[in-house]
Amino acid sequence: MSDTYAVIGNPINHTKSPLIHGLFARATQQAMHYVAIEGPREPADAFAATVREFIAAGGKGMNITAPFKLAAFEMADERSERATLAGAANAFKFDNGRVLAENFDGIGLLRDIEVNLHTPLAGKRVLVLGAGGAARGALLPFLDAGPAQLVIVNSHVEKAQALASQGTPHGPVTACTYDGLARMGRFDLVVNATSASLTGDLPPVPPTVFSPQGTAYELAYGKRLTPFLRLARNAGVAGVADGVGMLVEQAAQAFLWWRGVRPDTQAVIDRLTVPLD
Repeated sequence: MSDTYAVIGNPINHTKSPLIHGLFARATQQAMHYVAIEGPREPADAFAATVREFIAAGGKGMNITAPFKLAAFEMADERSERATLAGAANAFKFDNGRVLAENFDGIGLLRDIEVNLHTPLAGKRVLVLGAGGAARGALLPFLDAGPAQLVIVNSHVEKAQALASQGTPHGPVTACTYDGLARMGRFDLVVNATSASLTGDLPPVPPTVFSPQGTAYELAYGKRLTPFLRLARNAGVAGVADGVGMLVEQAAQAFLWWRGVRPDTQAVIDRLTVPLD
C-alpha cells in the first residue's frame, strides 16, 4: 500500500510537483502516490480545514505553494529555524496528528547554485533583489554558506532593512536601495528574487552590479531569457540560470525529509529545463 502526499496551492494546474515526485518515487523505488490539491482561498480557515481533511484521509506530507505559505506557517504545530526566519512554510510532514513545517526554498536554491552550477558562495559578494518570501527563505542558507557580503535591495528599503537585521546574527548582511547600487561595485552572484519577471518587467538594477566572471540567477523558471537575464548577458555575464534547478532541489529536500532518501536530481532538471534563448 502506497503513502499519499500532495501539493496544495491556488491556482494549481501549472504545478510540476506531481511529475517531479513521481519521477523521484520511481527512481528510488518508493511506494507513494502524489496528487495536486487546489485549496480554497476563502474563508480564512478553509486552508487549514483542507489540510486537516487530507491528514484524516491518511496523508503523510504536503508541499505548499502560493498563496498558502504564510497560512501554512501559522497552522503548524512545530516549525524549523528556516521556516521561522522566512515566516513561511513550503512543506509539511504529519507525525501522530502534529503538523511539522519546513521551508526548503532557500536550501534548494543554494544547492542548485553551489552544486549544480559549481558556484560556491564562501568569500563571495552576493546581491539579492527583493525582500519578499523568496528572499526570506534564502537568507539563512545563504549566510550559512559564508559569503564575504550579502546585500539585500528592495524598492521599499525599510523591508530590506528589517530582513537584514534578522540575518545579522548569522552573517554579514546589509540593506540597500536600488539607487544606492550604483556605488556598490560588482557582485559575484546576483539573484532576482522579485516577481518582476513573471510580468515581463525588469527590476531597476544597474548593469554595473554584474561581474562578467560571476553568475546571474533568475528565480522564475521556464520563461527563457527574462529581461533580468538579458540585462546580465548584455553586461557580459556568461553564467546565467533560471530557477528550474531550485524547483527540483527543494522538492528533493522535501522527499528526503519524508522518505529518508535523497533522489538524484540531474535527470529531472534536464527534463524540465527550457533553453535560455
